[in-house]
Amino acid sequence: MKLFRLIYCSQPFGYDQPMLNGILADAKTYNPQNDITGALICREDIFLQLLEGPKENILLTYSKILNDDRHLNIKLLVDKFCQNRIFPKWYMKDDPARSWFWNKEQIYAGVLETISENEVIEVFEKVALSLSE
Repeated sequence: MKLFRLIYCSQPFGYDQPMLNGILADAKTYNPQNDITGALICREDIFLQLLEGPKENILLTYSKILNDDRHLNIKLLVDKFCQNRIFPKWYMKDDPARSWFWNKEQIYAGVLETISENEVIEVFEKVALSLSE
């Protein structure tokens, strides 16, 4: 099986802790059944999510996200095959922006419009490294 990676960003609609808990609960039920792992970096102005697994399962999941009214202005940042999972043990790791290094002004100024695929992937690699420390 080839491993597929997808990363997108979106603007949360109605962001609060119960909303985030709902997203994480859905992921922790759905993802193990579909061989999906990943991470969600979030705060009130942005979701940045990485999904990894079988391509058809990842694309189906992404199509559900595109139709989820908790997300606005969804932008696909990375969609490609990869060799290894960044979060092999996490069906959905959430990082409430503790490891975040773009501030709100940078997000509003469009940093995600100019960032490279490698820079986006590095964000998640840093989160994964923080788990092993």
